[in-house]
Amino acid sequence: MIESLLTQRVETLKPSGIRKFFDLVSQMEDVISLGVGEPDFLTPWHVREEAIYALEKGRTTYTSNAGLLELRQAIAKYLHNQYSLQYSPDDEILVTVGASEAIDLAIRCVVEPGDEVLIPEPSYVSYSPCVHIAAGKPVPIPTTDETEFRLTPQEVADCITDRTKAIIIPYPNNPTGAIMERHDLEGLVAVLAKHDILVISDEIYSELTYGSQHVSIASFPEMSNKTLVINGFSKAFAMTGWRLGYAAGPAPLIGAMTRIHQYSIMCTPTVSQYAALQALEHGLDDVVSMREEYDRRRRFMVHGFWSIGLACFVP
Repeated sequence: MIESLLTQRVETLKPSGIRKFFDLVSQMEDVISLGVGEPDFLTPWHVREEAIYALEKGRTTYTSNAGLLELRQAIAKYLHNQYSLQYSPDDEILVTVGASEAIDLAIRCVVEPGDEVLIPEPSYVSYSPCVHIAAGKPVPIPTTDETEFRLTPQEVADCITDRTKAIIIPYPNNPTGAIMERHDLEGLVAVLAKHDILVISDEIYSELTYGSQHVSIASFPEMSNKTLVINGFSKAFAMTGWRLGYAAGPAPLIGAMTRIHQYSIMCTPTVSQYAALQALEHGLDDVVSMREEYDRRRRFMVHGFWSIGLACFVP
């Protein structure tokens, strides 16, 4: 009986293979999971301490639907200082339940049945299902190691049709680790500026860029009014379980996303918001330390294993 009531879109939605693997590994001892983007650092103590303090002070009531104004102000300051982006904390920033909610909200706000969303592949597993749930059509753009898994202007131009409503720019990329540098983005901007298409720029890994500074496509003047920047605290601040992200973009889009958010979520967890505020105001050095350690491990994986391997075979 119940099965007959389920929508066809939900019935055809496949379970996440990565999440299935994660659930399996979580029940086993002494296993290192490589399936989920989970930092192996604890959330810095001063951030956890701020959450404890928030509880002690009784900060357990609802906040504004959009999130604490102080947090939105801190996010605006962070985006400006780090990536030269300018957003009003009053109506151009929304605090969400992780970056995942922001992605879902953005897609639901712009996609009508049959609309197309361009999605580079490989990339984060939730993009296509979110488009599918919104009755849209995910259009994959395959990327390969020949271009270091970067999007090329020609590939994007070839996929744009009259039904294209949005494109997701997921860089730095999960799972490939690819980045788009300024000259790469310049080519995309030349194509996208000609079309009325929303650019959803998922920059959750922006702080984990090695050897160069992350550049947001929203920093290009011709793209600022058609780009939604999505980011959060999970990766950079080791705050995955706090479930806190945010979206920054044009006020009309943020307003539409907030209307859905206020009916489905109300607001993000208050204690998590105070912890995030502490992270932004006093935790940027923690981000640098964790990034340096990730980089050390990354370079060891590339060079260290070869040295160890060669040493093992020296007579």
